[in-house]
Amino acid sequence: MKRRKFIRNSALGTLALTIPAIRNFGSNFPADYRIPRRVLGQTGEKLSIIGFGGIMLNDNPQEFANELVSKAYELGVNYYDVAPTYGNAEERLGPALKPYRNHCFLACKTNQRDADGAQKDLENSLRHLQTDHFELYQLHALSSVEDVKQVFAPGGAMEVFEKAKKDGKIKHLGFSAHSVDAAMLAMENYDFDSILFPINFACWNAGNFGPQVYAEAEKRGMGILALKSMALTRLKPDEQKIYKNVWYRPVLDEEIMKMALKYTLSRNVTAAIPPGKNTLFLKALEFMNDFGAITTRETNQLKELAQVTEPIFMHA
Repeated sequence: MKRRKFIRNSALGTLALTIPAIRNFGSNFPADYRIPRRVLGQTGEKLSIIGFGGIMLNDNPQEFANELVSKAYELGVNYYDVAPTYGNAEERLGPALKPYRNHCFLACKTNQRDADGAQKDLENSLRHLQTDHFELYQLHALSSVEDVKQVFAPGGAMEVFEKAKKDGKIKHLGFSAHSVDAAMLAMENYDFDSILFPINFACWNAGNFGPQVYAEAEKRGMGILALKSMALTRLKPDEQKIYKNVWYRPVLDEEIMKMALKYTLSRNVTAAIPPGKNTLFLKALEFMNDFGAITTRETNQLKELAQVTEPIFMHA
């Protein structure tokens, strides 16, 4: 395969993304270009198949955030995801999204397992994001069976979730997880509207991580949102991050990157959130310009790559 280097000869490049580059992005797209949308499970909500990962706004100026959100919205992105653990991302996303808030699906999370902590996170996030409700609120990064037991125990975070839904502060409830066992137990304990989970070619084929969770969520009619679709492998212990807000090594070859995203979105997945780097997000949007289902040849090529790749997540 003749490989093209990532974003070669592009205004995006590997350097810091500039505001002029954001404004110019998509100028060669068709005039009627809009990202496709899919329905989220049984909610009736239609989301852009590429989501805006708010973490990429962390430690960027407000003007930068304004321009990136504006460009995303212009190209049809209506699904925005953020969390209080993403540095100052909430504070940047709130003002940037405000002009478009009534036309967007805003998802937030808490990694607090107790009711008091979850309540504080919810109130702070609503304030930072300058809104009175979230379309989706999620338990963030359930990583163990113990996490799940804590949130459902008396005084656990689920008490806050259910009350906030009754009060109109939350429309739909979901969770994200980095554990097969935690995800399966969470689905067993509650009828969630959605799951945010790694659906990645290497994890799926070489790590036994994903197929069982995906099958259960699909059986339940849940909305399936994908993380880590463009991830490759873990960083080595002495290896520095390539991008500040990305803790793993993402795919950097453009052709493989596109195939990896297609691998995820060719399943019954509503939307994928690219890695927390603005150039990778824009690259994912660019792929939507001529997006199609993955071919058998591409699938086989990814399976071969998976066999020589250490997945970022594995399940025994």
